[in-house]
Amino acid sequence: MKKLLIGLVATTAFALLAACVTINVYFPEAAADKAAQQFVDKVLEAAPKGPPPSNDPPPPGKSPGAMLLDFLVPSAYAQSADISIQTPQIQAIQSRMQQRFASSLSSYFANGAIGFTADGLVAMRDAAAVPLPQRAALNTAIADENRDRQAVYREIAVANGHAEWESQIRGTFAKQWVQQAKAGWYYQDASGAWKQK
Repeated sequence: MKKLLIGLVATTAFALLAACVTINVYFPEAAADKAAQQFVDKVLEAAPKGPPPSNDPPPPGKSPGAMLLDFLVPSAYAQSADISIQTPQIQAIQSRMQQRFASSLSSYFANGAIGFTADGLVAMRDAAAVPLPQRAALNTAIADENRDRQAVYREIAVANGHAEWESQIRGTFAKQWVQQAKAGWYYQDASGAWKQK
């Protein structure tokens, strides 16, 4: 009888524990970084900086705790470590950004007139480096670029089923724009001060 009572209590405790499992979906930072690198590479037409990161998932844990977690959380709830940037909307934005960069923005990055902001956008850094007749066109190009950047950060979050990730995606992209910047280009640090790469 005592064994039956202990078994019943243990089964009830296990069932209650299983019912209380909360499934949190965490932002896949490494996957977002890889997606941002691919996107930025294409926009800036940068050569790959090394071998691409492996897509292989880590081997499953074999500890008793990991096996219990695998049992309690069905594999259907396991989070995919991939960020998709392959929707038609994202690719259309990327194409516009690539064309804009090649046709007008690259030369202004090179002469220091514009730079990357800390929040993943582009800003005028030195208007004096732009001839007066070209300033209006550059301001329009910057506004169009920033509109597309805001749209792509939002679209990537939504396309991956997590609109709440938009600010994290923006932050990941902000870092990638700076990492992919060529020597001599300007960017803002976290305090907003301009630095030259």
